[in-house]
Amino acid sequence: MVRNGGATRQAVTFVLVGGLCALIDFGVYSALLACGAGPHAAKAVSFALGTTAAFSLNRRFTFGGSTGGVRQVAAFALLYLTTFAANVLVNALALHLLPPFRVEYAVAWLVAQGVATAVNFAVLRAVVFRVGKPGGVDQRVVG
Repeated sequence: MVRNGGATRQAVTFVLVGGLCALIDFGVYSALLACGAGPHAAKAVSFALGTTAAFSLNRRFTFGGSTGGVRQVAAFALLYLTTFAANVLVNALALHLLPPFRVEYAVAWLVAQGVATAVNFAVLRAVVFRVGKPGGVDQRVVG
């Protein structure tokens, strides 16, 4: 049996993968804003693209390439639909509360991303990839 590592290794890998996905998210967000898109639509599209990358990379590198099938994809989709709503709402709330200044959109994005990241790691580890539970990823042979 090959183990995929403990919570610390997973957290570090999750942060690295998340950093890459955040660059994707922020790059798309910034590009769409520069093209004249509204901030809420830009955030929605950028989050969706960052999320797609996050599932693939976290499944492979953070949680050991588990093959959870339909249940896993459905749990991931439900989690990310929930955090999508939270992310867009937190972004909108931050924009509402922040005074106008040079980098207000970047700060709002960062706050929204921080909230989504914390929730995602906890739920991905405990529910989606079921780390440490029977049938979970560290109970399988990972090749």
